[in-house]
Amino acid sequence: MHPSFERLNEYNVNNSNKILYLSLPLAALIIIASISGLSTEGFYSTETLNWQAQSLGQDAIDLFVITPALIITAIFITRKNKTAFFVWSGINIYLIYTFVIYCFDLHFNSLFIVYCLILGLSFYSVLYFLFSQIHKQVEKEIFNKTVVKIIAVYLLIISVLFYFLWLSEIIPAIIHHQTPKSLVETGLLTNPIQVIDLSVILPGLFLIFIFLMQKRPVGLLLLPGALVFCILMDITIGWLIIAMKIKGLEVDYLIAVIMGILAVLNIVLLIWYFRKMKYSHAW
Repeated sequence: MHPSFERLNEYNVNNSNKILYLSLPLAALIIIASISGLSTEGFYSTETLNWQAQSLGQDAIDLFVITPALIITAIFITRKNKTAFFVWSGINIYLIYTFVIYCFDLHFNSLFIVYCLILGLSFYSVLYFLFSQIHKQVEKEIFNKTVVKIIAVYLLIISVLFYFLWLSEIIPAIIHHQTPKSLVETGLLTNPIQVIDLSVILPGLFLIFIFLMQKRPVGLLLLPGALVFCILMDITIGWLIIAMKIKGLEVDYLIAVIMGILAVLNIVLLIWYFRKMKYSHAW
């Protein structure tokens, strides 16, 4: 193995059982929230039909995709699998994103405290990941690898494209003093996805690009989690389009197709990255 890869694989997690202490309660809370939303008739009755469909669709994703992924990666981490630790971080970033929306953009309901606990646990899980790894050093030459450069540019392109996408709706609405169509349909004061993307996620992807170009280790630390987040978000958006169609709402299936293509592309990039960087070796 190249010595730079050996140095990279010196990352380690002390007391990896702590991951289970964070993940199992988190998974249990997600299961409670998801099953309650899916099985309780009229649970989201205070929301518009559009937001009800999206809430139920999100519950299904959380229950059948996110929860198993969280538990499986946590188990693999206890077996000293480095790849799982990076995937786990991306899952928790996704949970922060999702449950900020649950906490702030659903009408108050009986699960409010559960939403807050999930948000808190996922937030501190990401902090644990960062603080356990941030002090590690890697060889500068790793940043010259083709896979790193290509993914860095890809993240830059994604951030720019989504900025244009959101601003193409926001700016005309501001100029014409109108409420965007998406807000009329959901009945929300502002679009939480646009808020989080414009203020946190898209600048974050741009910063990862900058860190990688400047050969800062924090870029390598954040890159896999960013790709995992993108994969989960693409899958979620695609599924929500289908969920809204099932509810009889007018949607464009092309969006679901595009999200599916992006999800596959992100998966390919993530697998390529892990193989080239040798993260899967035990430590």
